[in-house]
Amino acid sequence: MRMMVVAVAGLAVLPLGGCGDESGASGSAGSLKGKSYLSTAVMENGKPKQLAPNTRIRLQFMDDGRLTADAGCNSMGADKVSTSGGKLTIGGLAITDLGCDARRHAQDDWLAKLLQDKPTWKLAGDKLDVSTASTTISLVDREKAEPDLALDATKWSVDTVIEGEVASHSMGSEKAYLTISGERVTGSTGCNELQGIVSRTGDKLTFGELGTTLRACTGHAATLEKAVLGVLKGEVGYTIDSNRLKLRSPNGSGLDLTAPR
Repeated sequence: MRMMVVAVAGLAVLPLGGCGDESGASGSAGSLKGKSYLSTAVMENGKPKQLAPNTRIRLQFMDDGRLTADAGCNSMGADKVSTSGGKLTIGGLAITDLGCDARRHAQDDWLAKLLQDKPTWKLAGDKLDVSTASTTISLVDREKAEPDLALDATKWSVDTVIEGEVASHSMGSEKAYLTISGERVTGSTGCNELQGIVSRTGDKLTFGELGTTLRACTGHAATLEKAVLGVLKGEVGYTIDSNRLKLRSPNGSGLDLTAPR
């Protein structure tokens, strides 16, 4: 049975304390707050577990006590996570419902179950182990493993479209992309080429009017183009996490984009 399905922006509120006094298993001490970790290996029942191709486990502990996680397909989140007593304790997870292949869906379910089984954690420098009785996920600080890519001169391809409380991904969305170079932005809506002016202030980008070619778009391509151009209008917030760029408009719409390393 699938986990509770909610929108990306509508994570369930859990009645747990945040990441207060933290001490991991076996007396290790350190704070997980504000840190993101990527898996380097998984052991299950004493044997290496092979993850789905081109996937890694990602755990992110927010400054405000939230936990986000993914296993290569859907995003999971809990509004509060307790790290006291050497255990990660959450009251439930919210998970998006993107269409992925069967193996990645199964991997989502596996990670969701593990996180709800109150695994122990142990932090040693930039290395984190999260363990249940049968499984250990070894992770490393994301900033060490995958430093953030530069905004400029990177080809950012669309991965997910955010519209209000709905996150969607469709085949061919990666054909839509952006490249920002100084005050110029070029790219594609997935159907037409685009170009225009963009400025930045802190964590905000402000797009001027974009020009596009005039190819007629139909079906999914037309829907994607409308979504892309709807986000790239006026001021949007942006964040970069490793090779992921998130753009968010004040009205809640947005784009998640990725870039190859």
